[in-house]
Amino acid sequence: MFEKTAALFLYCVSPVHMGAGSATGVIDSPIQREAHTGHPSFAGSGIKGAVRHGFGALGGDADKADQLFGPAPRSEKLHAGAVSFGDAQLVAFPVRARRQGYVYATCPMALSRLMRLLAATGISADWPVPEVPEGDCLTTAAGSEALVGDGGRLHLEVFEYAAQADSGIERIADWLAGSALGGDEGHRYFRDKLARDLVVLSDTDFDYFSRNATLVEPHVRIDPQTGTAAEGGLFYAENLPPESLLVAPLMASRERTGDGEMDAAAVMQQMQTALNGKRLLQLGGDATTGRGLVMTRIVEGEQ
Repeated sequence: MFEKTAALFLYCVSPVHMGAGSATGVIDSPIQREAHTGHPSFAGSGIKGAVRHGFGALGGDADKADQLFGPAPRSEKLHAGAVSFGDAQLVAFPVRARRQGYVYATCPMALSRLMRLLAATGISADWPVPEVPEGDCLTTAAGSEALVGDGGRLHLEVFEYAAQADSGIERIADWLAGSALGGDEGHRYFRDKLARDLVVLSDTDFDYFSRNATLVEPHVRIDPQTGTAAEGGLFYAENLPPESLLVAPLMASRERTGDGEMDAAAVMQQMQTALNGKRLLQLGGDATTGRGLVMTRIVEGEQ
């Protein structure tokens, strides 16, 4: 039984390719998506493996990796790990806007799922989840001034939405900016932008962008003999774009080696040390071409 729970926020700094492993559409190498929502997601097993792989480089105690994550393959001493990472679900998605470059789009379903996770981890989030009809959107007051054009219309990609400022959105945006992003100067621009430019779309409108506004890149395999493209060497890979925000449940128990050195609080503190947003975590594929860089932040509640 896990005794400590927290919310792990993951903010994409570069494109992230957490591959689905198989393709059924025109994209040869798609990203992972939830089956029921179609939203991009990160499998908890992939997050755990990446954190374990880079634990020492992230500032964690590498000597405690086996105690925290479980024994290495072919280890003689078998035991369960003391930490568990759940699947990361999408909270906010960057969408190109006519003004201010892009907005952080979200929807009632994404916010409701976030609130459910926060409640389960004992985190207080005192903001309402709004209802938004299709074709409409809700903004903050500052976002309305910065983003909305004449006639009260907000333009995202090639679509326009009837925009309305809502004080409840300001509470959501301020909470996300203060909780999900670090408090240092390097995050200030993005913290302020998230607080101003959060836009709540309907579930249907948000679903369209989460499926069709990802980054799709062509790759060409070069024949080393001819220096030209190899036959059949063109393929397309999908990436979650930078500035995407996801959240995953993080759970800790006392260590299960039988020695009992670390209780659940000490295990969670080890995670806080490594995933405190001061170093980049690399997730997924294409690591040698700069893909998969995310900033992490753990938010704990009262338990």
